[in-house]
Parts: sequence; C-alpha cells; structure tokens
Amino acid sequence: MSTLPEADAAPESFEALLTALEREVERLERGELPLEQALAAFERGMSLSQRGESMLAEAERKVELLLDVKGGAAVTQPFGDTRGG
Repeated sequence: MSTLPEADAAPESFEALLTALEREVERLERGELPLEQALAAFERGMSLSQRGESMLAEAERKVELLLDVKGGAAVTQPFGDTRGG
C-alpha cells in the first residue's frame, strides 16, 4: 500500500515523472517548507526516483530484446552504437 495520496500517484510517462520529480526537488531546494511537508516532499521524490529507475530498467530490457539474437543470446551494445553486433 502506497503512502502517497491517490492524487499524488506516480505519473504514467517517464517525462511526466521527471517533471514531477523536478518540481519536488525545487520545493525542497527553496527551503521554505515546514519539516513535515519537507519530509513528505522528500518521500514523494524518492518514490518518483525509484519509479523512474524502474522505467529506465524496463526500457533497457526492451531494447536488449529488440537487438539481434546470436546463438540464442541477445547481443547488447551501448546506446547510440549503430555499428551492430
């Protein structure tokens, strides 16, 4: 069960998630929040960060699956390397 209110659920797209995370960081960096609100913003930021990491890991797995398969194993290469494997 999430500690975040339903209205604060993590955004669906990576871009929206990144925007929400940046907003939380800006709120914290201003240093004007009372302790309880700062802790809540930090908790939400950590949750957004973890969700973003999961989304990136999932995207990486999908890219690996789309690459050529040789000998039954996916061939991975650095992102942006168009030379092939």
